[in-house]
Amino acid sequence: MDAPTAQRDFSAYGLSHWIVLALFAVGAVLVVVIGRKHRNDTAARRFSRTFGVVTLGLYLAIYLSTLFPPALSRSVPLRLTDLATIVAGYALLTHERWAYALTYYWCLTLSTQALISPALQSPDFPNYEFLAFWAIHLAVVWAAIYLTWGIGMHPTWRSYWFAVAVTVAWVAVTFVFNSLADTNYGFVNRKPSTLSLLDVLGPWPWYLATVAGLLLAAWALMTWPWVRSASRSGALAPSHRVSSQRTEDS
Repeated sequence: MDAPTAQRDFSAYGLSHWIVLALFAVGAVLVVVIGRKHRNDTAARRFSRTFGVVTLGLYLAIYLSTLFPPALSRSVPLRLTDLATIVAGYALLTHERWAYALTYYWCLTLSTQALISPALQSPDFPNYEFLAFWAIHLAVVWAAIYLTWGIGMHPTWRSYWFAVAVTVAWVAVTFVFNSLADTNYGFVNRKPSTLSLLDVLGPWPWYLATVAGLLLAAWALMTWPWVRSASRSGALAPSHRVSSQRTEDS
């Protein structure tokens, strides 16, 4: 007789997935509120560093678990999720512009895509793989939201081209490694076996070009409003100073 307690597999847009998405929405609002409340305050630095340490510690614990036993197909930190988590943690700790740029572009598009169409093949909650997958993806997207709409860091066109160059380099290195090791990190060499947004973007290798075009356009649209806003602020500032000076002289 089969055990009645056998755990069912995770199903996209099942109950557990909807709960995770609701948790994501609540967390996104909270990190924005916290960031704005502590903007330009030592409390913000303390929260950001704590957030960064927790993110990196979480990643380290999850990564080390993939080494027991080690497997070439899952133990090499070549997934963009690996790199995005490390960079996001570092950006939270240091507020370095280059780390923020990668966090902004990678986490708000590629990591968010994982929330919408998760390539997760594991038993449902409370399985370890389920918890690890969602913990990492939620943390990095929250990090990007906190840094941008919380404490007020913004991208520039220099950030855009830096992110493009690093991503192209990652694709090239990952493709070569996958080809030599018969792996599929980043789904660079073939689509995932689960349903994903890649299924509507054409066969391999054409979907890579489609994804590249979509990312270039999406990242540009994610950059332009901030640059335009900064340009307007810079253009208005001198006029404001002149008006203030005239008021003082009169």
